Amino acid sequence: MKEDIREMVRQSYARAITQKGGCCGGSSCCGGAANQSNPITGGLYGSEQVAGLPQDLVASTFGCGNPTALTELHPGEVVLDLGCGAGLDVLLSARRVGPTGKAYGLDMTDEMIAEARANQARTGITNVEFLKGHLEAIPLPDNSIDVIISNCVINLSADKDQVLQEAFRVLKPGGRLAVSDIILTRPLPEKLQQDMLAWAGCIAGAMQEQEYRDKLAAAGFAAIEVQVTRVYDFTDAQGEQILPNLSEQERKQVNGAVVSAFIRSKKPVIK
Repeated sequence: MKEDIREMVRQSYARAITQKGGCCGGSSCCGGAANQSNPITGGLYGSEQVAGLPQDLVASTFGCGNPTALTELHPGEVVLDLGCGAGLDVLLSARRVGPTGKAYGLDMTDEMIAEARANQARTGITNVEFLKGHLEAIPLPDNSIDVIISNCVINLSADKDQVLQEAFRVLKPGGRLAVSDIILTRPLPEKLQQDMLAWAGCIAGAMQEQEYRDKLAAAGFAAIEVQVTRVYDFTDAQGEQILPNLSEQERKQVNGAVVSAFIRSKKPVIK
């Protein structure tokens, strides 16, 4: 089951970046490619923040938040973006940590890695490295990262405990986890939980807030904070596109259950 989910997600996002649009047929990768009217991806990046970057790069994000706007980054720090996609958050982070810092992007999809490296070449930002790999087995050494960011990707994993354990491993003592993700305010109907398209759309695999907190704590994280940033309405036409396998009545039942949030936590310093 875990491998089936991983492969379905990989194919969906490979198709999405190749076609520069939504994935999974009528459904979307976390709402589809960004535009201002999209209820999930729209309006996340201010014009000043993305100044000087290609517009198609900004439009190719499939995230549900903007961790780079909510995360404190300092010159010289090393940042890792889990599930970096086309590389927007990596490149924004690299600009903020400056030439003495570095930003890594990790993604399992060949097409995304190729797009991210092409975007890096276009922008001329050099303190960046894109890695192919899985969130459950991060190809970096222990205690090597200052800040981990992620934009609506951890929910896609079928083994979130392993993802958070790996994140904890590569963070330096005192390092920070600062991710945007989809969370639930109440359990989803079983039909939706088992909907593979809804996994790629960042919904079926999402956790409730307390479960997210518990898994972070179990991995060793402390100072856990969860801040809701958007509440989604699935009763309109866009909601139908995001959840195409649900009837209008079923979409009304899940309305308000799905939100995006900014999650912060730290790896404790052992004295």
